[in-house]
Amino acid sequence: MSDQASGGYASVQGLDLYYEVYGSGQPLVLLHGALSTIRTSFGKLIPALAKSRRVVAVELQGHGHTADTDRPLTYAQMADDTAALVRQLGLGQTDVFGYSMGGGVALQMAISHPDIVRKLVVASASISPEGFHPGVLDGIDDLHLADLADSPFHHAYVATAPNPGHWPTLVAKVQRLDAAFTGWPIDAVQAIEAPTLLVLGDADIVRPEHAVEMFRLFGGGVAGDIAELPASQLAVLPGTTHIGLVERDAWLSSMVDAFLA
Repeated sequence: MSDQASGGYASVQGLDLYYEVYGSGQPLVLLHGALSTIRTSFGKLIPALAKSRRVVAVELQGHGHTADTDRPLTYAQMADDTAALVRQLGLGQTDVFGYSMGGGVALQMAISHPDIVRKLVVASASISPEGFHPGVLDGIDDLHLADLADSPFHHAYVATAPNPGHWPTLVAKVQRLDAAFTGWPIDAVQAIEAPTLLVLGDADIVRPEHAVEMFRLFGGGVAGDIAELPASQLAVLPGTTHIGLVERDAWLSSMVDAFLA
């Protein structure tokens, strides 16, 4: 990934939120996955996306350069933090691309702050616990620190976090976030007006059937040769896992660029 053009910290909601800015043009906010950083989620994608737009990549509470606070991790709070950053930076209406946990934050932003979301890209995220393959959430709950000791996520955290010793606290908070996840009401999702691109791998943690159900909530599921093409789109990447999805930078960047344009 190229060196950041600008960025730093913004004081929002009692939190010093870290962000990096690349390129110029229509703004695009990037929201990473759980236990991740900007680079582990979007390191391969940013150079391509920044060719045609102003990319603002955020590190959410307790992740990467952003220190943790006493409050728990919630989608509502992380969405409010990001919305406050968008307003503080004067971005106006922005596109939002969220991956995994960041996809949930992006959905919450479109629900809670519809005035600032122009278009939405939601990758590898579910709107309900039933959207995941059986056992996925239980597996996260049973995760032990030793399982992550030599992972890219742990290495990235130690390299960037203000308090590297807080890794166990972050893991525990993410586990509580997943354990408390009840999803979003159907009517709240249907009320999202921002055109939305849903992306997942065909071997993702999200069931492909659920992605189709989500697509229908966003107006998809019509015969495009007969009816008008819906504003929202669905992409299923072949031979692609949850973690591997963000490695498909050529596919993703071409789809995202075309959709946002």
